Amino acid sequence: MHSPLVPAATTPDPATEALRAEVRAFLREQIDAGAFTPGVDTWLTRWDPAFTRALADRGWVGMTIPVEYGGHGRTFMERFVVTEELLAVGAPVAAQWVADRQAAPSLLKYGTEDQKQRFLPGIARGEICWAIGMSEPESGSDLASVRTRAARVDGGWSISGTKLWTSGAHHADAFFALARSAPLDPAHRHDGLSQFIVLLDSPGVTIRPILSMSGDHHFNEVMLDDVFVPDDLVLGTIGDGWAQVTSELGYERSGPERFLSTFTLLGATVDEIAAGRIAADPRVGALVGRLVGLHHMSTAVSEALERRERADVAASVVKVLGTATEGDIADLAAELSDESAPDGFRELVAAGAMQRPGFTLRGGTSEILRGVIARGLGMR
Repeated sequence: MHSPLVPAATTPDPATEALRAEVRAFLREQIDAGAFTPGVDTWLTRWDPAFTRALADRGWVGMTIPVEYGGHGRTFMERFVVTEELLAVGAPVAAQWVADRQAAPSLLKYGTEDQKQRFLPGIARGEICWAIGMSEPESGSDLASVRTRAARVDGGWSISGTKLWTSGAHHADAFFALARSAPLDPAHRHDGLSQFIVLLDSPGVTIRPILSMSGDHHFNEVMLDDVFVPDDLVLGTIGDGWAQVTSELGYERSGPERFLSTFTLLGATVDEIAAGRIAADPRVGALVGRLVGLHHMSTAVSEALERRERADVAASVVKVLGTATEGDIADLAAELSDESAPDGFRELVAAGAMQRPGFTLRGGTSEILRGVIARGLGMR
């Protein structure tokens, strides 16, 4: 038997392990050639369209998109293997991340044929970038409280509201905006929500940067002022936005980026200990053990998604535990680092420290996620 929190995981497939070796060899070549410098939290902070196109040329973007839509028709597990390897070396993958991780699966599940033909081939080529239009000021992770409004107009909808913490919006082509398309019914707060494909170069869209402690710009505030969205850019069914966005969050919260964001920092710490430049610490072994468990859990969620099973509860578990782990790695490396450590290691430590406050912002606060888990277990 297995826990109801996490689906059972199978043993590794030799074919996926061969793919893993291929990706590792490619990444080693890229690093040696100076194509990128490994970093921390690079799925969010390192935007490199040229690297994304190089991955797309090898068939490693849009892997699960069917061939008829320009993708490669491969499995979720094959995509998971590629994703893990990219994260483990801190590759600059932000340009394709949201489009490949959740926009493409949502379009395949809820999009019209015209929407699939319009967006999916460009996603698979690494040419179309996506952002997330969920969070709002004063709403936190309570998506049912969104204030963005969608009003029916001739030929479509007029969208007004503000989206916050919108990573990469200043680079992205579009996002799915969750908006209230019917008046709020306090007794049924999840009703009356809909999703719309908003092209971010549309009239009425204003994108303002939110700078991190280090001065980096990847978060944004996106203001929508009577933005017209034609009927052919409604995603799914009007009024079904809650069910759709919950499905989308399964893809967002379950991936290995939820625990591998600081893996390069842990690897560098181990290297420094092995070289005798910093003292050994038993907490390193404990963190490695936690990562092994999280790898198993995240793998199991990907397999559940492959089987088209609901995985929002298990995904929330991965997110809660992964967020704590990536933060603990950053904290331990900072504690063990001193002025005698090599510059490269101290730069990674500094990057981890700068990203530390943002770990709990992504994909929902721990309190909300724990509520998802409790409801999934039938607890109150």
